Amino acid sequence: MIVSASRRTDIPRFHMDWLLNRLSEGYALVRNPMNRSSVSRVPLTPEAIDCIAFWTKNPEPMLERLDELSPYPYYVQFTLNAYGADIEGALPPKADLIRTFQELSAAVGPHRMVWRYSPILISKRYTISHHLHYFETFAKRLEGFTSQCRISFLDVYPKIERLMGRRGLQCVAPEKETFLAKSLSAIAVSRGIECGGCGSMDLEAAGMKRVGCIDASFVERATGLNVAETGTESSREGCYCIPSVDIGAYDTCANGCVYCYANGGGERNAPRRFDAYDPLSEMLCDRTEPGDVIADRKATSLLVAQTRLVL
Repeated sequence: MIVSASRRTDIPRFHMDWLLNRLSEGYALVRNPMNRSSVSRVPLTPEAIDCIAFWTKNPEPMLERLDELSPYPYYVQFTLNAYGADIEGALPPKADLIRTFQELSAAVGPHRMVWRYSPILISKRYTISHHLHYFETFAKRLEGFTSQCRISFLDVYPKIERLMGRRGLQCVAPEKETFLAKSLSAIAVSRGIECGGCGSMDLEAAGMKRVGCIDASFVERATGLNVAETGTESSREGCYCIPSVDIGAYDTCANGCVYCYANGGGERNAPRRFDAYDPLSEMLCDRTEPGDVIADRKATSLLVAQTRLVL
């Protein structure tokens, strides 16, 4: 079983104590976001976990806890974008984030680091030229600290559309997507970083690989084992991810990103459930309620025994 930690929130930055407690206990309870009374008991033992896919915009709290993660293969998707505090309101300065990326890469290995430049959106301030300039600046600083970059363009969800409109944020026009993706890919390749993506953009025209956010190649680099042939986990167009189990919860991330779909929207797109955080709880920022139906989630391994060379 591949554990996603998490598409729904930034566990490495805000909920690392909770995660390590759940790993110690060997399970977590996860509420179905589409059916609140349905709760899964997800096994989190070393035997059940093939790999943990971390998603984060600031994994600094992980740095002092890496020894506790040693029983578990994992890789880190580190999102580093070219936006300021008007768009990503609660993140440290980019120079600090770059240093954190470098430090984490030095500790866990470049093969377990993926740079995410996502989502790409534009405004009067955040022009195509702006993206090209800062992407090149970041790629130069990250050379040797990762070999993988993944980009994607913005999908506008109704609950954040008004908030984004007030800041003049727009999607990249389809006729400009290919140019920008191709340009970013060329910059990355010049620094020894392979660029791939997902979503509805024309990846072939951009010369990029179709690669999911949770991809077999990432897992194989982290584990040193092959991943069995499997389909994608989503019927959504442009999604190439292999199956995983997400243990996060919506409305619990305080990074302050106006484009975030995982919070409830509103004027600040603030996390409504963040204050309910309890690192000792079985469930992230939540507790079981009368009427909940708890079912054990089966852990199905996607790994095969043949080892492979990790480069």
